[in-house]
Amino acid sequence: MNFLLSTVTVLCVVGISLGQMLFKKAATAIPAAATWQNWVLNPWLIVALALYGITTLVWIWVLRHAPLHLAYPFMGLAFLIVPGLGWLFLGEPIQLPTVIGGALILAGIAVAAQAA
Repeated sequence: MNFLLSTVTVLCVVGISLGQMLFKKAATAIPAAATWQNWVLNPWLIVALALYGITTLVWIWVLRHAPLHLAYPFMGLAFLIVPGLGWLFLGEPIQLPTVIGGALILAGIAVAAQAA
């Protein structure tokens, strides 16, 4: 994959990861006795869905230009980015198994990238 395609692929993963943070914020903003208005008018949810929609369209562009076996392993980066963002913005702890699993995912991505 060339530099532009790799960059756009990573941006898709970052967009998906940010969407997960927004979904978490949306979930915590919905009261226990929620009405449909709490869901439909939730600004966090609206932004998350918009970001997911845009990211999905860009991902389709990536898949049009890159072989799936090269592009898809990058999605594994979300397993690192999401916990990192959760720690940074939501104060959620990062556990040792998450770090170890993330290192294994990075190793897998590196192996897959060498197959190109």
